Amino acid sequence: MTAEYTVVESVPSAEDFCRLRSISGLSARPLEAAKVGLPRSCYGVHILWQGVPVGMGRIVGDGALNFEIVDIAVDPAHQGRGLGRMIMENIILWLDRNAYKGSYVTLIADVPELYAKFGFELVRPESEGMARIWG
Repeated sequence: MTAEYTVVESVPSAEDFCRLRSISGLSARPLEAAKVGLPRSCYGVHILWQGVPVGMGRIVGDGALNFEIVDIAVDPAHQGRGLGRMIMENIILWLDRNAYKGSYVTLIADVPELYAKFGFELVRPESEGMARIWG
């Protein structure tokens, strides 16, 4: 990691979370829901550049049996500098320290090549991912 970036092991503010999702091309999330949900994360990490969050990721789940890696986002102005890899390295280190042998860790892969570098595999045809946006 270059000296210009600082890794912070916590979720960003709800406002920065919503901003990073939006500018990185992820779907919008309601600010009020982010304010409630972010503190309930199992783990969060974000990357600062000149004091401003430019990348983030987090783990949600029950803390033992099931974990999901979510909200991996990097500001487009900072993409291509290894920030996604840095975020995933921190997430994997946390899982190595906290997940039980046999814990199930899932994610939705927008960039499968990034996650494959960390041992994630497509689950198809054994399983099929599904989603529903409530309301």
